[in-house]
Amino acid sequence: MKTILGQFVDIENKNIFSAEVSFADGKIVSVKEKEHTIQHYILPGFVDAHIHIESSMLVPSEFARLAVLHGTVGTISDPHEIANVLGKEGVYYMIENGKKVSFKFHFGAPSCVPATAFETAGAVIDSDDIKELLSSPDINYLAEMMNYPGVLFDDDEVLKKIAWAKHFNKPVDGHAPGLRGKDAEKYISAGISTDHECFSFDEANEKLALGMKILIREGSAAKNFEALIDLLPKHYENMMFCSDDKHPDDLIVGHINQLCARAVAKGIDVFKVLQVACINPVKHYNMNVGLLQNADAADFIVVEDLIEFKVLQTYINGELVAEKGESFIESIPFEKPNNFNVSPKSIDDFRIEGTSKNIRVIEALDGELITNEIHSSAILKNGNLISDVENDILKMAVVNRYQDVKPSVAFIKNFGLKKGAIASSVAHDCHNIVVVGTSDEEICSAVNLIIENKGGVCAVNGNQKKNLALPVAGIMSAKNGWEAGKEYQEIDAMAKDLGCTLRAPFMTLSFMALLVIPDLKLSDKGLFSGNKFEFVDLQL
Repeated sequence: MKTILGQFVDIENKNIFSAEVSFADGKIVSVKEKEHTIQHYILPGFVDAHIHIESSMLVPSEFARLAVLHGTVGTISDPHEIANVLGKEGVYYMIENGKKVSFKFHFGAPSCVPATAFETAGAVIDSDDIKELLSSPDINYLAEMMNYPGVLFDDDEVLKKIAWAKHFNKPVDGHAPGLRGKDAEKYISAGISTDHECFSFDEANEKLALGMKILIREGSAAKNFEALIDLLPKHYENMMFCSDDKHPDDLIVGHINQLCARAVAKGIDVFKVLQVACINPVKHYNMNVGLLQNADAADFIVVEDLIEFKVLQTYINGELVAEKGESFIESIPFEKPNNFNVSPKSIDDFRIEGTSKNIRVIEALDGELITNEIHSSAILKNGNLISDVENDILKMAVVNRYQDVKPSVAFIKNFGLKKGAIASSVAHDCHNIVVVGTSDEEICSAVNLIIENKGGVCAVNGNQKKNLALPVAGIMSAKNGWEAGKEYQEIDAMAKDLGCTLRAPFMTLSFMALLVIPDLKLSDKGLFSGNKFEFVDLQL
């Protein structure tokens, strides 16, 4: 038997006392009050209530090595990124890789693969596949139902997927940005229990009143903490923290512990904050994560204080997996499945014959996944629509990576590049290649660098090129988190040196092809209005 002394944080009873925690064979044996002078705090581990592990650009086993440094012991993980590339086999790959390390991954069955019929994915997961996945004890829930129009219009296939989740008594996650009123009521009444996409106080408040659990998201691109945090004091029993998407350089720095510190700094009761961070996800998803009760799995953390939440130790199943900035989870060998079948492109592939004086433009918003539609004057050169660098109206393209077809091309504002181009094969949710650049030549160069490596993120400017290869499904690195994070930081810095003004250029870029988040986006098949839910013309 092992014991540990500290100030025990009894979250649900809102009490802190000097205690001795005993554990053996991976379980909590007892928690006893005991006088001592140790001022470190013992509490349940943090849980990320909604994250796509793939967006860290790390396989699960490598993600775990970083996450435990920050006191995270488990995640609710939607593997729909890899599912869009490799189908069910991608989901099983994530599960099996995650099982090889001491970390409590809880994967869902991806409900929308592909997210819409207006884009090309590498695979399809239908209701029969959902039944198979949900029947597995390794699948804990039906992952985010992004096809909210399908719910609202009683799409048979969508309703079958939700019905199978109910059959197996597993929660259904939501995804309904901006959905309000009667539409929100119908969406929730279908049995959808959470939403991590709220971007305003009023929207989240309305959904809470309708019985939904709201996740406060603070990822590398979408940052809704400030908009939603004031709901926590009143609604702490029905809220959770999540990242959704977190790039490796950010994961090196911190995780859910950072959100706890920010919430406490706003004067919010620490017990309410910790219930959101540690307790609510475990209970909502019936996770196999211990909460420091007798006979629970010995999953807990030791923190220096309840202000900064600096993590001194992380235990999972009674095993010390991290201590004072050192991870004890070791790297394991893993396979690198992929689905990348596209030939190099030519500069002419990105040419658009111009016939109009004005064009539709995607307006990217820093820290948001939503975009606006704006209109701008077109610039023509030899009959070709080109980037207007001076006014920050840059050409972008989405290149189908599963078959050789002509790229889809449009224009975007707020990337700010003055030269060069940036590109990525992390492009939610189908993970085709997405690129933004100042000229057709630079755009083509960036795309071909991604194709050469069968996946990656890159920045190019003439002969200057930086690239992080992503050979696992074209979306995850073969390297450890520290190496991948360092390379990613260098590429991120180069993008900003090229003039990009966004806080997270590549994370924002990765969502510019996500059609289910309004308004204007670009798929490999064309320019798409999320508000109208139909293709629209580039030229006005």
